[in-house]
Amino acid sequence: MPSQNPAANVLNSLIETTLDSANGYRDAAENVDRSDCKTLFAERAAQRQGLVRRLQDEVRAFGEEPETDQSFAGKAHNKFVELKNAVTGGSDKAVVDEVERGEDVIKAKYEQALRDDDLPPSARALVQEAYNAIKADHDEVSRLKHQMH
Repeated sequence: MPSQNPAANVLNSLIETTLDSANGYRDAAENVDRSDCKTLFAERAAQRQGLVRRLQDEVRAFGEEPETDQSFAGKAHNKFVELKNAVTGGSDKAVVDEVERGEDVIKAKYEQALRDDDLPPSARALVQEAYNAIKADHDEVSRLKHQMH
């Protein structure tokens, strides 16, 4: 059930998407053969999990209950990726393509949150800091993808 606090709702939505991202990176690390990609994706999964904890703390600071689970769409996407990997063998290129697609989604979600006027300064600062890291991650995965194609 949505909170009465609009900022908590924005942050909870980001928590779901960030959990989707952390789980996506974890899955990618398990399904890629290249050791450099395995390491990169495992590190990103841990970083995104850390970001989730910071967002949850911010929601608690508003006196609200934070999200603890990924979105329904994220769960469905993870199952789709698992099925696709089982059918196609999940080449490293395919895994990196999927990671970049996920990075496009999370980057857009944080950009949308930054345009929200309901975010108080502390939450806005956290979202901006997270967005800067997410954009850098997105750009790195994009470069990796283009190197592989």
